[in-house]
Amino acid sequence: MSPEDAVLAAAGAALDHGDIVTDRDILESYRFDRSMGSAAGQPFAVVFPRSTEQVSEVMRACHEQRVPVVPRGAGSGLTGGSNAIDGSLVVCLERMRDVLEVNVANGYVETQPGIFNTELRDHVAGFGLWYAPDPASKDFCSIGGNVNTNAGGLCCVKYGVTRDAVLGLEVVLPDGRITRIGRRSIKGVAGYDLAALMVGSEGTLGIVTMARLRLRPLPPAATTVVAVFDEMGVAGRAVEEIMRRTTPSILEILDRTTMQAVEQWRPSGLPANAGALLLAQTDLPGAAGATDADVILRACEEAGATEAYRSEDQEQSEMLMGARRMAIPALEALGDWLLDDVSVPRSRFAESVQRIEEISHLREVMIGSFGHAGDGNLHPTIVIPRGDADAAERAMLAFDDILKVAIEVGGSVTGEHGVGLLKRRALAEELDEPARDLHFRIKDAIDPRGILNPGKSLPRW
Repeated sequence: MSPEDAVLAAAGAALDHGDIVTDRDILESYRFDRSMGSAAGQPFAVVFPRSTEQVSEVMRACHEQRVPVVPRGAGSGLTGGSNAIDGSLVVCLERMRDVLEVNVANGYVETQPGIFNTELRDHVAGFGLWYAPDPASKDFCSIGGNVNTNAGGLCCVKYGVTRDAVLGLEVVLPDGRITRIGRRSIKGVAGYDLAALMVGSEGTLGIVTMARLRLRPLPPAATTVVAVFDEMGVAGRAVEEIMRRTTPSILEILDRTTMQAVEQWRPSGLPANAGALLLAQTDLPGAAGATDADVILRACEEAGATEAYRSEDQEQSEMLMGARRMAIPALEALGDWLLDDVSVPRSRFAESVQRIEEISHLREVMIGSFGHAGDGNLHPTIVIPRGDADAAERAMLAFDDILKVAIEVGGSVTGEHGVGLLKRRALAEELDEPARDLHFRIKDAIDPRGILNPGKSLPRW
């Protein structure tokens, strides 16, 4: 019996027949995530476990047979992190969607990984609680994927990324053992922080089958500040000034290219001919929120905004934030796209956006820049005419140029999308030699047979 057949036999004993797929036509839709320009191999099967114990049985068989495993959630990743490799088994967790417990007294939820971010947020809202991390893809990205990439979102500037919300995890290790790491209490410092290590590991160290996530009280209605600028660089300086004075709950930026794409795709009332738009929110209650909004307004006006105002209209505020979330699909509608994700120090934000504009001119490619300005997380998106091979080559050069800018200004090659396949070489440049060595030592210690998501996430030397 071949290793693949042995794994399928073990999976057949643990899973229902309909939860194992070997049909090539169906497998095709599980080979890729949403990234452009990342390679994918051919898996021999996809399995859809519904419980931790089923994941454990599958992993035990793969470990014994040395069969590579690619964990997968909703497939919404943007760096190739869940792309299949040749001869792999894809373990897709999309059918593990149950909310296991909402603990109101202690302020956490325990959930299986396949539930979408928005679904979880809506569920806990019924208890008067709020899950803060909110990626722009929240309507179609899974909690398990959020944990594996340490996803962020619009609220990161004040409430942090997924790692800041994770209290504990249930994880199936490469050899099939099940462990629960982390804690139930808000505080706890016993031992190494293994839960934090697992968050953002992109499925290379274990398969998350339950996440215990910190919840907060539902925030009050936010006050929105809108500021328009002639240039991205001026808007960048406003960002730096705002963050010196206060911490908004949201601070987002869109450039002209992105606004025009959104208005073309789904008109939303954006100032499409302006150089840049800042959208800020404060969720402080009552008079404190009004005072905080005034601080943001003054910072924008002093930095050189051509227009700045506080929106008292909740419907308009929701429309503007909705327009920000449309940035990716709007740019995607213009052609093939390659979305970058870099994080830069706020003190170098203005410089970074200007250098990205220079890259657009140098490489002769369209780049729409938007992102979470408050924490320096930019998403420059390169748009390529479909079928234009020369433009695609220039786009990859521009993609790498942007990563170099992030490193040169003291930032990081990813803020929330992960490393996957596309950024392994850039990660090697960001990390020094001892740090690269530690990455491989940790991987070898937890997954000595190297079967979990091989070739992903680790720095490429």
